[in-house]
Amino acid sequence: MIWIDDVLVEDEVVEAQFVCNLQACKGGCCVDGDAGAPLEVQEVEQIKQAYAQAKHFLPEDNRACIEHKGYVVQDPEFGLVTPLLPNGMCAYAFVENGIVKCAFEKAFLDGKTSFQKPLSCHLYPLRVRRLVHHTAILYEPRENLCKPACELGKKLGVPVFRFVKQALIRKFGEDFYQALEQVAEKYFQKKRH
Repeated sequence: MIWIDDVLVEDEVVEAQFVCNLQACKGGCCVDGDAGAPLEVQEVEQIKQAYAQAKHFLPEDNRACIEHKGYVVQDPEFGLVTPLLPNGMCAYAFVENGIVKCAFEKAFLDGKTSFQKPLSCHLYPLRVRRLVHHTAILYEPRENLCKPACELGKKLGVPVFRFVKQALIRKFGEDFYQALEQVAEKYFQKKRH
């Protein structure tokens, strides 16, 4: 385990290699799960504001689901999460050319909103857990679903923390990310010798 400030970083965050392979997984992480995407309290208002720009990418059934369930739902086990369609897909997701995509990210990439997507989605396959006295960053890919991403990460030589660099900076700041890079560089140097 690695300590940076008051954040505990699982070794696999530095060691594991990962690059999403949407052609293989088809965006399955937006469909496969026990609940919607976990949300932080401050994201609720961001979602409400960004929805006006993102809803145009969603099918009518998705919009009806969101209007019925609300922008976010309270899950007894996971807290605030995105609503799900009856088939288990995130209500904010849509299918384009056979790949499940995020309406918020589409609106963000089109320059229509500053909200990219829920932070838990942006960080995936990393998960942030709040423990009693600190925060932990864990590497939690889905074994079968993410196998192509693990293989592509190894092929390209991309550690998972670098794959989610922008999300880590968004959550913890540039200084934290640079400290993680320094720790990783020492780890890689030691591994080479």
